[in-house]
Amino acid sequence: MSTDPDGADGAARPSLDELRAQLAAIDKEILEAAARRQAMVQQIGAVKRATGVGTRDFRQERDVVERARRAAAELGLSPALGEELVLALIRSSLTVQEKDQVAARGSGGGRRVLVIGGKGNMGRWFVRFLSAQGFAVEVADPGGAVEGYPWHASWKDATLDHELIVVAAPMPATNQILLELAAAPPRGVVFDVGSLKSPLRAGLRALRDAGGRVTSIHPMFGPDTELLSGRHVIFIDLGDAGATAEARALFSSTMATLVDMDLESHDRLIAYVLGLSHALNIAFFTALAESGEAAPRLATLSSTTFDAQLQVASKVAAENPDLYFEIQHLNDYGTESLSALLYAVERLRSVVRAGDLEGFRGLMTRGKGYLTTRPAR
Repeated sequence: MSTDPDGADGAARPSLDELRAQLAAIDKEILEAAARRQAMVQQIGAVKRATGVGTRDFRQERDVVERARRAAAELGLSPALGEELVLALIRSSLTVQEKDQVAARGSGGGRRVLVIGGKGNMGRWFVRFLSAQGFAVEVADPGGAVEGYPWHASWKDATLDHELIVVAAPMPATNQILLELAAAPPRGVVFDVGSLKSPLRAGLRALRDAGGRVTSIHPMFGPDTELLSGRHVIFIDLGDAGATAEARALFSSTMATLVDMDLESHDRLIAYVLGLSHALNIAFFTALAESGEAAPRLATLSSTTFDAQLQVASKVAAENPDLYFEIQHLNDYGTESLSALLYAVERLRSVVRAGDLEGFRGLMTRGKGYLTTRPAR
């Protein structure tokens, strides 16, 4: 074998370090192009705001994706790679435009907001979100201050003369706070952000009956969320339409889907949307953990479906177990979805053990029929 470092034409081959340096330079060029694109996106967003055009244009997004797929193919790349790259850029662009729009159309105008539980994960999300809209935000949390914002160790130390009070504490604590606020209702709008309303029902109704301007919302996303496009925010009107309208207005400049729901329907549906999906993943990783099979060994045998399920389950396993327990335990309708899961697993086991092919097909067919009736997202 030849060890000649020169190529066939006699030119010296570049070293591995030289090739890696060239690759790093190309990566930098790609990122510089992405930065230029981001700057252009901000200009486009400013024009959209000035002309009243909506932030998101799905037809334009489709055209951009199709153009990227064609360009990738022409360059000898996979069209799927072109699509993945441009979709990542679109998501980044939408995040920038949404943040700019929230700031530009923010209705805060210096109005004062108190976020009770502002040190927590969702509390801090609301602190950032409302601050971006121009509200003067204060935090009340025994867990400590949030840098850059006035802080009260207890909400009872605050004057409670704020235009808006957000209760972002754990659910049992939220109910107690609402009950105590009902003793002397503040003049501003009060809303909670609880994932469930069953454990808050007494406090919400007490504050409402005492004349408080109270409403209830449920942001259907986590505290790490930046882009609200494709996310849902649920609003529950407790009898003060004006209070609910003010809460909705906070999200009017975002691309979130705003959903109205009554108090009782909320937890019944959430038992399936959150409770069932959480339980399914907890059961999945519990079965794996107790199977006696080592995770590295399973990884070498994984399939597309297993990998996708494992990815979702891994995210669930990393969440706050106390919150997830509350979502299961405190929902008046929680056992309904768990019973449905138990029944479904038992039916599956039954048809498999009996060798019932038709029964198995029936489960698959019914599931396919149900899932195809979902609205497109």
